[in-house]
Amino acid sequence: MTQHLNEFGQPVGECVPGWTPRAKPEPLTLTGKWCRLEPLDAARHADDLFAAWRSGPDQRGWTYLGVGPFERVEDFRAYAAAAAQSTDPRHYAVIDLGSGRAVGSLSLMRQDPANGVIEVGHVVFSPLLKQTRLSTEAQYLLMAYVFDTLGYRRYEWKCDSLNGPSRTTAGRLGFTFEGIFRQAIVYKGRNRDTAWFSILDSEWPLNQRAFGAWLADSNFDDEGRQRISLADLRAREKAAA
Repeated sequence: MTQHLNEFGQPVGECVPGWTPRAKPEPLTLTGKWCRLEPLDAARHADDLFAAWRSGPDQRGWTYLGVGPFERVEDFRAYAAAAAQSTDPRHYAVIDLGSGRAVGSLSLMRQDPANGVIEVGHVVFSPLLKQTRLSTEAQYLLMAYVFDTLGYRRYEWKCDSLNGPSRTTAGRLGFTFEGIFRQAIVYKGRNRDTAWFSILDSEWPLNQRAFGAWLADSNFDDEGRQRISLADLRAREKAAA
């Protein structure tokens, strides 16, 4: 890495010419081939989401989240109504284009437009969404919105350091692990050491190409199984760069 020195001979960060603050995320709709992201709306999405999240054998999907699980649909509707009013986090429902139903949600949060930093969080993917093309496409649509439309410099992922599936997903999606913030949060009456991950704008074009190759119809067989993993496609892009 090139070292930059100021007039005193001190090392300083690289200049960011022409930088201006970025816009905050809008309550817009992002449509892909398999799913659509819509601004969370309790009246339209809450009942579908409640049913989707309760479709599994248990409620373990809520363990590492600051809210839930919800035993009554009325309680979840109240939560969804409050979440839908929030602008930070800005919540989006994930709609399965095949069924037309909401099957998960995620948000853009800790928005720092002055520095071009934002985090994807409150990722609650139901059993109907996990480990499907829809789940990957939903993440891709939000990343593309942040980098290509809004022009942010840094996209973050954070989770409980003990949440193995979340850490694995972050790595699969192309995030770089940056370390552990010890005793960062108290939630549900327990400590959380937080694992930090990020993707930078300079890393996005390679990741975007890998996502495009993974999501292509040609990457799946007649049973819907992937031919080449996202990690392998990203490695190919790095080797070719």
